[in-house]
Amino acid sequence: MLVAYATWRSFRPIRFTDETGAFLAVLLEVGVHTLVVAGTGYWASPYVFSLLTAITVAGFARGFNLAFLVGGASALAVAVPYHVVLDIPTRVALRESVQWTVELLMVAAVAGYSRRFWGEAEERHLLALDRLGRLTEANNLLYSLHRLAQALPASLDLEEVLESSLGRLRTLVDATALAIFLPDETSTRWLVARQQGTRLPPVLEADLLPPPVADATRGRAAVTIEDLQVPSGRGMSIRSRSGIYAPLTARGALVGVLAVEHDEVEHFNTHDIDVFNGFVEPVGLAIDNARWFQRLRTVSADEERTRIARDLHDRVGQSLAYLTFELERLQRHAESEEAKENLGQLRDDLRTVVGDVRETLYDLRTDVSETDDLPTILGQFLDRVQARTEIEVLTSYQAKARLPLPQEREMWRVAQEAVTNAERHADASIIRVSWRCDAKKAELVVADNGRGFERGKAGRMDSYGMLGMRERAASVGASLDVDSEPGQGTTVRCTLRRV
Repeated sequence: MLVAYATWRSFRPIRFTDETGAFLAVLLEVGVHTLVVAGTGYWASPYVFSLLTAITVAGFARGFNLAFLVGGASALAVAVPYHVVLDIPTRVALRESVQWTVELLMVAAVAGYSRRFWGEAEERHLLALDRLGRLTEANNLLYSLHRLAQALPASLDLEEVLESSLGRLRTLVDATALAIFLPDETSTRWLVARQQGTRLPPVLEADLLPPPVADATRGRAAVTIEDLQVPSGRGMSIRSRSGIYAPLTARGALVGVLAVEHDEVEHFNTHDIDVFNGFVEPVGLAIDNARWFQRLRTVSADEERTRIARDLHDRVGQSLAYLTFELERLQRHAESEEAKENLGQLRDDLRTVVGDVRETLYDLRTDVSETDDLPTILGQFLDRVQARTEIEVLTSYQAKARLPLPQEREMWRVAQEAVTNAERHADASIIRVSWRCDAKKAELVVADNGRGFERGKAGRMDSYGMLGMRERAASVGASLDVDSEPGQGTTVRCTLRRV
């Protein structure tokens, strides 16, 4: 029986997994050897040592718990019949049972320890292989990016792409009004990125788009209207009488709408339409390339910002500290009280500047990592905000999962920008920050009770801070909603749906 079982296991070894089948296989291993020992004389069996291999298998399969359980059960299954069936004297039977039980349990302990050490070694090996694999992928990607950079077009700047596209279109098609509409990737609004001959607002809600433009966003082909005065809809300009409106696509997705109009009815002929359709595809690709390049440039800018902050901390910080010490020395040796007072005031002002610089550099260098998640870094940042201001900061975190590191970094920068805007511009006394992240979505909310602003009239904060947050949210596929009213505060909500 043992030879047959060993031969079978040579070709069908036990796989150490957490499945029920593996557990039953271990029990079969122990059961077979226990039956052999019991059928050939119990503790007097010449095969009693085969129990040690079965217990070792149990220890390697499930660790200490199963090994001790199997060892104790095997010892009990052999010891009781050994005394009863073979009529062995109680003293002799007890002595041999204790000796073998202790030996079996010692083997179980060794197997359990071996399982632990083997598991730790295997985990380190897998981590090393995973790290090597990621380094190899990064190396291949960097090499590919280097080759790609050598083949990129002369310009990937979005503003330049828009300007040149509109200029080239004007030379190809006779039109009195031209515009390029781009979707705001963080909301349902549309941006009038470029326009000539029209006076459209820079931002339009989806339901306020000119009807022909709205029709183009819902289709795949260009929309040609020969007479804009018929009930089909009004154009971009009140003077326009005909127009062509085409969706700009890239990678199968809508990236914008290109529109041209003229003051004459039925102005655009077949040739104009063919030229326009041929112009649309490269413009869509150029805009999409420029947007992706802008996102990559944002990531590179973060790395460069961290490096600059480190250099400034090492150089400028030390220089400012040296100037503070020199002012203290000059103040001690000043002859007049007025000079001492002026130098003291200057020293205090310089100390304030040093503190502000250190805080700014610390904020620039702070970032999430594999060991420090967003709630940890955000909590440290908010503690510094509360320490340097009189603003009360209230936090709420529910992080059941983590985002991929690039996405979490962008969400952290959105949170940092929103809190900084509230600190500097909102004149708020309370800032509430909440972070929720689970398997379905991640949501960041930054709300303050400051003075707020009318939509579209936030001054520098809307022009720079909000723009930066929208770009970061768009780079990771998140939506950004800003709700504010004068005197009612501002709420910034950034939501990322997880696929």
